Formats: sequence, C-alpha cells, structure tokens
Amino acid sequence: MNKKIELLAPGGDVEAIKAGIIAGANAVYCGLDNFNARNRAANLSFDDLPGILHLAHQHDCEVFLTLNVVILEQELASLIKLLNKLVNTKIDGIIVQDLGIFNLVKKHFPSLSVHASTQLTSHNEGQIKFLAKIGATRVNLSRELNINEIKSLTSVAHKHELLSEVFVHGALCVAFSGQCYSSSVSVGNSGNRGSCSQACRDEYEITEAGAKYPLNLKDNSAYFDLPALVDAGVDSLKVEGRIKNAHYVYTVVDTWRKQIDAFEKSGQLQNDDTNLHRVFNRDFTNSFLTGNLTKDMFIDSPRDYSLQHAVKESKVVLLKDIEQVKNDHYQQKNRLGDELAEKIKDISIAKQSISLSFTGKLNQPLTLNIIVGDNEKTHRLETESTLSAAQQSPIDQSALEKSFKNFAFNNFDINDFNCTGLDENLSIPFKEITTLKNQATLLLTDSAKIIPHVNIPELVKHKKPSNKPSLSILIADVKDLYLCDLTDADVYFKLPESLKKGCNKHIDILLDNPRLIPWFPAVLIGKDYDESVRILEQVRPKRIVSNNTGIAYKAFEMGIEWIAGPFLNTTNSYVLLTLQEELNCAGAFISNEINRLQIKKIARPDNFKLLYSIYHPILLMTSRQCFFQRTVGCEKPSIEDGCMLKCEKSTTITNVKGVSYAVDKQKGGYPSIYNNEQFLNVDIVKDLGDLFDEFFIDLTDIGSGSKAAPDKAQLITQFENMLNGDETAPQNLEQIVELSTRNQYSKGL
Repeated sequence: MNKKIELLAPGGDVEAIKAGIIAGANAVYCGLDNFNARNRAANLSFDDLPGILHLAHQHDCEVFLTLNVVILEQELASLIKLLNKLVNTKIDGIIVQDLGIFNLVKKHFPSLSVHASTQLTSHNEGQIKFLAKIGATRVNLSRELNINEIKSLTSVAHKHELLSEVFVHGALCVAFSGQCYSSSVSVGNSGNRGSCSQACRDEYEITEAGAKYPLNLKDNSAYFDLPALVDAGVDSLKVEGRIKNAHYVYTVVDTWRKQIDAFEKSGQLQNDDTNLHRVFNRDFTNSFLTGNLTKDMFIDSPRDYSLQHAVKESKVVLLKDIEQVKNDHYQQKNRLGDELAEKIKDISIAKQSISLSFTGKLNQPLTLNIIVGDNEKTHRLETESTLSAAQQSPIDQSALEKSFKNFAFNNFDINDFNCTGLDENLSIPFKEITTLKNQATLLLTDSAKIIPHVNIPELVKHKKPSNKPSLSILIADVKDLYLCDLTDADVYFKLPESLKKGCNKHIDILLDNPRLIPWFPAVLIGKDYDESVRILEQVRPKRIVSNNTGIAYKAFEMGIEWIAGPFLNTTNSYVLLTLQEELNCAGAFISNEINRLQIKKIARPDNFKLLYSIYHPILLMTSRQCFFQRTVGCEKPSIEDGCMLKCEKSTTITNVKGVSYAVDKQKGGYPSIYNNEQFLNVDIVKDLGDLFDEFFIDLTDIGSGSKAAPDKAQLITQFENMLNGDETAPQNLEQIVELSTRNQYSKGL
C-alpha cells in the first residue's frame, strides 16, 4: 500500500480534540460555537483555535473547521467577519454545506480550502463536477453508498482534483443527509442548522412487525472493510462523533489507527475489534457499504449496546457470572479512560507565550528581540533607519504597546513587554515600527503574509421583471394531464428517483407533452443518474427544475435553462449567486424552512426568478433503507433491484405522543415519511407577493397517506383566484385542505 490514507477524528470539545490527536488521527474536525451542525456539542471559542492548531500541527495533525449549516441572510455579516479571521489562522480547511459560502470563499478568501459536507448529499458524477466547479477541494460522499459506487465517484473526484472522504464509524442517519426535515417540522429544530432532535431514534407505538423503534439504525463500522476502501482509492476515513466524549474518541481512533498501521505494514487486518464494542455503540452494521440492505441494520433501542454485547459474547447464563462480566466490562472501559487521562494530562491548547524586548540608542537601529514559549533561542529584528533625537513625541513603552496591539492576530499571548533597554527621548519614523511589526508577524506565522480584511459591499436587491406572481403546478402521473387544459400555469412533471435502464416511458411522456417541464428529484444514484441524463439528452427540454446539483450541472453543460428546486435548501442571497454565476441558473425556490422576515432579507440577483411552494406534502425524511421491514413487515429478506421500481406501499407510524406520520413508497421512489398535515401558506401571497415571480402547488398524490385527497381542479381554481385578488379564496382553501400547517413560515430557522 503506497498511498497514505487519512484518519479523520471528531472533536466536539477540547478534550475530545486532544484525544483524537494523541490517538494518532491525521486530522480532526471541530466546530465553533456557531455555524456548525453539532450545536449540542460543547464546541470551541475562536480563542481556543490558535492553541488547537498549534497542538495539532506539532503532532502532524490537520484541523478542519465545521461551518456545515445553511446560513441565514442576517448572519452573513458575522460569517464574513469570521472568514476574515480564519484566513489569518493556520486552519487546514473548512467543511461547508451552504452553497453561498463557496461563492464568498472563491471570490474573497481563496486561500481557504473548502470541503463539501455530507449535508450536500453528494452521490453522483454530476455533483462531483459541480463541486469542483464551485471551488471544493474535497467531498464527503453520502453515507448510503456502496463500495462500488464509492470507488466510481472517487475516481471522478480524483480526475477533477478533489479528495474523497467516507464515514467509516459511528452513528448512521436513516435518512439521506441534508434531506431530513423531521425535527424541523415536528419541533422546530432543523438538522440543516445543527439542531437535529433525532426523531429517527424516537419510540413509536409497537408496529405490526413488533418494533418500538422502527427507524433506529445500528451504528456504522467499516473496520473490516479497510482493504475495500483502500482499493476504492478513498482519501479520508471519517469517524462520526462530535457529541461523543473524549474517552469514545480516543478508543475508536486508537483502534482504527492500529488497524490502518497494521494494514499499511503487512497488508493484513487485525481481527480484534473488542475495544470498539467497549464504548458507546448501538451495535454495528456495514450494510450500506456492502449494499446488503436488510432489517438487520435496525436495532430496537437507541441506547448504548456495549454492555449487552459484552454479556452476549461471554455466553454466560448464571446471574453471578453475568454480574462478573459487567464488572469486567466497566473495569476495562475505565482502564481505557485512565490510559487517555495519562496521555493528555500534560498537553495544553494554551496560546504560545511570547516575550518582546525593545532596545535602542541614539544613531542605532531599534531592535526587537522575540522569545517564543520556553525556547531559549531569541529572534532578533532591526529597523533599517536609526534612532534620532525626538523633536516631538518620543517612542516609549506605551507607544510600542499600542502599535503591537492584536499582534499576529491574537495567535500568541504576550507575557512580557520590556522596553528597559530603550533610551529615552528618541524617535524613528512610524513606518519603520510598522515594518518591524510586519516582519515579526511573518516570522511568527512561518512567513505567511497577513491577508488584509475584506469589506464586502451589501448586495443589490434587483426587482422582479413582472408585478404579478404566476402559478405553477406539479404532477407525477399521466392521469393528471387533463389539468393542463384547466390552467395557463406552468406544469412540472415529477420524475421518479429510480428509472428502469433503457426504458423510454418518461422520455415519451415528455416528448408527447411538450408543455410539461421535467422536475428532477434530490437523490439520483448510479444508473438512475445516468438515465436522468439520458432523459435530458433525448428530450432536450427548454427548461427544467432540478433538486439535484448533478443534473443541474448537466443542464448547464447542455445549455438548458434550469431552476433550483426546493430541496437545495436555499436560505440566502449568496446561494443564488453561486447557482447563477457558476451554473447559469435562471431561478430558485426559496427554502420552506425559513420564515417571513428571513425570506424578506434575501437579495434577488439580476434577471433571476424567485419561487416558493405554498402547497405541498411535508417531507420528513427519505431513505435508501426500507421502512416497511420494521413497520408492516416484508417477506423479502433484503431490498432487491426491483423494489425501487415496483414497490408501492403505504402505512402510518404513531409516536408515543399520539402523532401519526404517513410512510409512503411510490413506484420508482425511495421510501419516505411525511407529516400528517399538508403545508399550506396563503399568507405569503399578501405578505411577500411582490418578492416572488411564481407560487407553486404540488398536486401529486405522494405522501397523502390515508387522507382524502382534495379535488385538484378545485384547488387550481382557488389558488388562481387567490393570485388574482379574490379575498374569499384563502378561506376556501383552508376549508378544502382539512389538515394543514404553515408553522415553518412562522418559526423559521
């Protein structure tokens, strides 16, 4: 094995970061107290960062900072302020979900290396090309991919000078990352903002299949799949766990470190994964990686399984023997904790201390001596000009301290500032002091030039081309084609997530009905992406809507006008700029997760449409796994190739609070869960009608569950009446749609 593979460790707090470093991680990822997707972790203050970077780099370990949430318009000033500070640290990369950050970094902070977060749901070739174009240097591939898919995408990434990163250990989301809105809808805590309340771990009423936790997956572990990952060319193996403690981080990283080292040395794996079972886990599965999606991926408890595993492995049955196994387990666990405590007791993230000493006499240069930390070596710098007798204000300690305030961007603590060797009543041109400070800064930052602060002007809010917003509708079945005759609205046709290879069904539908505008879903993996590309190539529509950046990239390459769909999580103006400037995007749906005031602040780019969905089923989550194995049961032992294309089941699950959700599987679609209420927002038409070009209604039967579907023709009529100023239409719609909510429009993010 020639290539060195990176082991990437989580760091939710300072102690966990120390643990990852000392256990042998090649890199750690951590977050500050804002803009990161684990706000339940302790996280860091910015003042912690210089010490973290110094400690990590001493151990040849890189540090990546998580900025992996969607950004709101009112937060952009704070974000830009943070980026201005980060460019003058030694941070090795930032992890990003929000597409707007790519625009800001590429234009104004190009020295920062940007990694695409798993929240970007990256799973096809077009998405890799898209990320390369907007400035990513690394992509964290979707956790749902199998090893062959990972290998293929890694090859594409390398061709476009991107590194690939794969989660290999820790908690698994049952939903596609970045496409889960369950906690956002149910309790107002968005996973896209780092506030996931883990609805997938909740207890539900016992299902027909006998499960109390029907959505709860085991933890991921690819410990014995290392050879396959190496063969796939993966660059970084990522451990999940930023809300885990230092003990967990140390144990997992140390175990993986030894496995990687052994394989690099001998080509052989270590067979002992005992220590992985001694820290928190929900039992382990590698089924996404192997592509064998069975009900064994689930476990009917979200709690720690480590003790149960120890008892199970011991095969003892007597109570006294079980108690002994438990005692042994805790002792072994404590020994690992003691081992960690001993290793990190003497390491510190305190800023390096420096001593500054100024000396100088008449007709001699001003001299600065710098001592860093406990290093006895003194760095000596001198001015080019010599000191002269002061005519007005002499230089003294007070003047020099003022000049050296915020020295080296607060990366050091000045513990001694000494001017006793500087004679009184002397002067030197101020520019000489500035030059001296700059030379000292370069010395302390390893000759890295200080990047000046960037002031970014406020974006212009361009007006929309027409005053009155129009209506658009979405259908997904040819039986609804008659609706085209009832309205002048744009009609989008929803394409499925899975397509039969070589089948021309949807090509024929679109060619026979040129008024239909193709609507591409958020997730398109493998052949489904290839078939979607074939639809584009065969139909060559004038316009599309895409919720998938891979298809968006292909449309851009082909010169096809495209609109960014609602599942691209658009929450700020810079996202719109990224899409317009990099991919010639013609317009975008604004996220339904944000509220009226958050929407109002967004600046429209020039010649760019803004769209908003005012009526749709509320998607909670979409999964590559089957939700029916653990709800109503399924006779199939695992998901087969035909399941996606043929299966059409539905049921409901009810949590212990009595709230029910629709579990829905359409032909050609991924298993999905929907809220019991429809999203209906009639208020936005009068609130923000002047901001939007188009209001959208979803007339598909998807996610309706057992609810009676309203008459679609009647819905179109009432929505059109509302846009035409009929004051009775909103009330009529509230009556037609029996169960509805607009909570997200009220709460926002």
